[in-house]
Amino acid sequence: METVELTFDEFGDPDNSPLIILHGFFASSRNWRQVAQKLAARFHVYVPDMRNHGVSEHHPLMDYPSMTADILQFIDERGLETVSLLGHSMGGKIAMWLALTSPNKVNKLIVADIAPVSYRHSFDNTVLALKALPLAELSNRKQAETLLAVAIPELSYRQFLLQNLILKDGKYCWRLDLDIFHRMAPNIAAFPKADHLAPFTGKALFIAGGNSDFVQLEDINSLFPDAAFSTIADAGHWLHVQQPDAFMARVEDFLAFE
Repeated sequence: METVELTFDEFGDPDNSPLIILHGFFASSRNWRQVAQKLAARFHVYVPDMRNHGVSEHHPLMDYPSMTADILQFIDERGLETVSLLGHSMGGKIAMWLALTSPNKVNKLIVADIAPVSYRHSFDNTVLALKALPLAELSNRKQAETLLAVAIPELSYRQFLLQNLILKDGKYCWRLDLDIFHRMAPNIAAFPKADHLAPFTGKALFIAGGNSDFVQLEDINSLFPDAAFSTIADAGHWLHVQQPDAFMARVEDFLAFE
């Protein structure tokens, strides 16, 4: 499988245990910088940009086996025997697939508000709204935010997506290849068939937002029978942003537990 070299941020003492944080769809390493800096007190933290995200290379294929292969290459290139993984949404699915297919590489697994299932969720409206933005007419980012308001009414989500809008040579452009995102979005909503794989019996924690419906306990048990499960009240899918203190407390407690 063709892999992609991933750009990454790095925090903490290289002599500490390695922890890799995996971001979600449309996100990048910058979205997890504050979490990484806090965890760097005890871990050597890597936060890569996944393929087609941030400033990592673009590739026409984007699914969980290919993105997992990128992370396995990332691990092997650094001579890491085992790593702990923290993944949110798409990143959580990458982390789960890696744990199921290469369990010997995983020390501890933390999955934030996602399950090992295929969702019916469609990203079509989001991608098409971004593609329809008249980039040549934009004079500032606020204008872009206003133009997206009808198609994407949630302000925080618009602002999140617009982190991928960059100014280059005096003109606005997307850092993402939206055509790839449009074609590959069904792969992101899906999860590979795993019924032929042995369950992951290592140390695992699933954290769900109390206001989110992405995670059901029964969806986890068959593949991660020994996993702990925690819910954060007054938080949705973006639980690490909406309730950062509670989220960090759950993560740090789990990582500290032997």
